[in-house]
Amino acid sequence: MIFKRAVARFRAQDWMGITIELAIVVVGVFLGIWVANWNQERAQKQQARQMLVQLKPELRGLQDLSASARDYYAVTGRYADTAFAGWKSDPRVSDEQFVIAAYQASQIYGFNNNGASWALIFGADELRNIEDLSVREPLTRLMTFDYSTLNFPAVATRYRDEVREVIPDEIQQQIRAKCGDTFKADRRRFSLVVPCPVHLPVDEAASTAAALRANPELPRLLRLHRATIATYNTNLDLFDGQVGLLADRIGKL
Repeated sequence: MIFKRAVARFRAQDWMGITIELAIVVVGVFLGIWVANWNQERAQKQQARQMLVQLKPELRGLQDLSASARDYYAVTGRYADTAFAGWKSDPRVSDEQFVIAAYQASQIYGFNNNGASWALIFGADELRNIEDLSVREPLTRLMTFDYSTLNFPAVATRYRDEVREVIPDEIQQQIRAKCGDTFKADRRRFSLVVPCPVHLPVDEAASTAAALRANPELPRLLRLHRATIATYNTNLDLFDGQVGLLADRIGKL
């Protein structure tokens, strides 16, 4: 209809009418594009918001993992205290307790995570669709966090390697069987048994304790190991703070 009117006006050389008709067409196209873009943008923002809401269980899981790591290293820290006492030949620590503690102090726990998984879900386009800056900031920090500081290699120290070269494999297997990592799937938690209910033959415990004491490097390496764990816990605090902040902000959406 508009086309027919435009042809008629052109034949009649009604330039004003032609201008008005063209303006109506241009404005109509512009409004149509604007409405389509607005609807698409609104849908994208709604999708991003829904993705954030669906992220809540994963954030709770990360908080459980963080709490698990803290508890885990609190236990290895107590074993380390016993091991140090054993190296000092403290009469309150038996050879058996010393050997078990020296091994258990070397147990480590690490995340298996990286920023790529976050980037797959919330790329740059998705981030732009999150209008709330208080949500976008902690999410961005989690996406760019250096996860190598929380993964297994970050705490795989020389002490772990060298103390296991000294303790016989048979004893290590006994300790792992009864006092190794246990996993609670309902809370995604790893933990260590304490106290460890392993009973070693007196002669084996004595010979292994003597071998541990004969290696003067091991106490020094254990001190370095504990310093590494302390750094790990500091990084964990930084990570957990952002997880908690994001979970709190999403809860208010």
